[in-house]
Order: sequence, then structure tokens, then C-alpha cells
Amino acid sequence: MNRLGIEMLTLLGMPPVDYVRLAGELGCVSVSTGLSGLPLAMFGITDFELWPEWSLRDDPPLRRATIAALRDTGVSIGLAEGFRTAPGLDVAEFAGDLDLFAELGAVRINAIGMEPDVGRSHDQLAQLADMAIARGLLFTLEFAPGLVIDSLEKTLAAIAHIGDGRCRVLLDTMHFFRTGGTIEQLAALPPDTIGYVQLADGPDAPPGESYMMDAMFARGVPGQGELPLRELIAALPPDMPVSIEVPRLADLRGGMSPRDHAARAVQAARALGA
Repeated sequence: MNRLGIEMLTLLGMPPVDYVRLAGELGCVSVSTGLSGLPLAMFGITDFELWPEWSLRDDPPLRRATIAALRDTGVSIGLAEGFRTAPGLDVAEFAGDLDLFAELGAVRINAIGMEPDVGRSHDQLAQLADMAIARGLLFTLEFAPGLVIDSLEKTLAAIAHIGDGRCRVLLDTMHFFRTGGTIEQLAALPPDTIGYVQLADGPDAPPGESYMMDAMFARGVPGQGELPLRELIAALPPDMPVSIEVPRLADLRGGMSPRDHAARAVQAARALGA
């Protein structure tokens, strides 16, 4: 079964039509995307920029062209990004974005937790689940070092509040293994706990001070680091969505083309059984 996708971060926000077409050319079945690009200046990188700014919110012709590219390639938006809980934010504000992702045919949305009030965070996530489900979208919740929801245990607690069958864990292999996760821990989870896997390699070491910048711009190509990715992939159900999240800013700065980078990552993931 072909279940392999490419995450938006791998290509650092490539404009959506070209991105979808490239995924199709490389034999991938899905992409992840937000509704706008990822200007590197947002992250303090001002001496290098790969792509012009774009917005699926503000550019209806671009939405139509993206829908056409998805249709023509058979690629789907496996993951819609940009959703979160945070102080002062009401997830009701995401209604318009959810409508746009439904129009684009997205399969699921993903959220992160940045609200320190646990009760409010859980209630907001439950509301966001309601909003997604009402539009025919699946819902996943991701944890990462540096967020308020920063562990598998906190993610499972939030999902218990959201309600059985209404949310699954998005498992980012870098976040999971580098915070001490194990294959045995995953094997002990009830079936259907995990709903989506983002695949990246790296050192088998606890997160350091540079972790978030590494996660954004310096992940390892699958199979070239120390994480047990082959064992993880072998343990997954055959229909589990697996998508490559391997940003390598240094390689792109150094002259590697985005296509060659994406092709390298796809080949490496396939070699591990993805």
C-alpha cells in the first residue's frame, strides 16, 4: 500500500501548485499544508529566501489551481496545518480556515497545544474537534518539546477529554524518540491511538537549546540518523499515513534543488519500508 506523503516543512513552504505536482511526480499520495507560506524572515533568517509569498486564504485563483493540481495528480491534502490553542485565542476564529480546508478536500487537521490552562486547553481542543468533524475532517493532536502539550502522556490526557474516537495522536518521530519514547511504548497503546506519523531522523539524544530550530530547519534524512525508524515503520499498521518531514535548510542554501532534496527523502523513506 502506498501511504507516503511529504510535509510542507520539508520544502519550507513551496507554493502549493508546484508542491502538489512534485509530490505526484515522486509517487507520493499526500501533502501537508497551511494556508500560507513559511517566510524564513519569520524565524530570523533574513539572508536567504526560497519562495515568494502566497496565500490560499486571499487568492481564490490559487485555490482553484491547487484544487485542479490535486485532482490531476491524485494527491490529497493529508494534513491541514496551522491550528492551535493559546492564551487569548478562541478556536472559533478558525472556522473560516476550516471551511477553506474542506473546500480543498483536506483529509484531517492537526493542532498543537500552547494554552497553559489545562482545563481551557482541553475544552478548546474539544471545540476544535467538533468544528473539524462537522466539516468531515479528521482531527489529530501533536506534541513537541517547547509546547505546553509536550509529551505523549499529555496528548493522551487531552484526547481522553476530547472523547473516544474524535481525535488521534500525530506522532512526529523526532519529537517522540528524542523525548524518550520507545517502540515498546507504542506497542502498548490501544489500537487507533495513532492517526498520522511524521518521519524524520536525528540523533538519539534529549532535546537541547537548539532543538526547535533543528526541528524547523535541520532534521535528518530517514535512515541517516540514530532513531529506530525501520522498527517503527515495521510496527505500524499498513494503512497508517506516513509523511516525510525533513527540512534541510543548509542543503538548500548550499545549492541542492528542492526537487532533489525531496526525491532523496522519499527514496530514503521507501528504503526503510514506508
